[in-house]
Amino acid sequence: MKKTTLLYEGKAKKVYLTEDEGLVIQEFKDDATAFNNKKKGSIAEKGVVNNAISCKLFTLLEEHGIPTHLVEKLSDRDMLCRYLEIIKVEVVVRNIAAGSLVKRYGFSEGTVLTEPIVEFYLKDDDLDDPLMNDAHAVALGVATREELAVLKSRAEAINLVLKAFFAERKLKLVDFKLEFGRNNGTILLGDEISPDTCRFWDLDTNEKLDKDRFRFDLGGVEDAYSEVQRRVLGA
Repeated sequence: MKKTTLLYEGKAKKVYLTEDEGLVIQEFKDDATAFNNKKKGSIAEKGVVNNAISCKLFTLLEEHGIPTHLVEKLSDRDMLCRYLEIIKVEVVVRNIAAGSLVKRYGFSEGTVLTEPIVEFYLKDDDLDDPLMNDAHAVALGVATREELAVLKSRAEAINLVLKAFFAERKLKLVDFKLEFGRNNGTILLGDEISPDTCRFWDLDTNEKLDKDRFRFDLGGVEDAYSEVQRRVLGA
């Protein structure tokens, strides 16, 4: 399968059409952004690492009955995917208080939540991806109430699978972002699952092993991503 026309270029990936109109190729870049694109940089080999991790985790989720856009890993940076009409709702699942949850509500960072929190954000860079509820999403026409219910239940199911998987690898899944899309009437998980879209803390030390190291200039960014890859792939 070969790339044809560039369909879309985002902060971390390029998406290309292929000769099959039902399939696209998602190419992972080394570009790094934070704070809604206000901070920009590059993380060496990030694209290679995130592609490998995402392919592994999408395969894991498929094995647990959760449909994704993954068809196969094509190369170090390229993933063959089913074409999706992206739903403009970013779904965030939180297990431990960190990031904006601490800023908005005054939780102490590291507080283990009594139950996971699922949040919806409008996928719109120009508006800084604002937090929204079901009524906002319906009024904006980005999703129906039925679709939102699917997104929430699917996110909760994904959380159960991933929390157990990462715990076995001595990682805390603090929180993570998911994106979904429509494919011939079916909702599939899309985008990626990686240190770009998840917060991972070491189970024993709480060392941050994700993009927060880039966001807050903590150093050791490449090493953190590589460590997550090592644990995920079992290398």
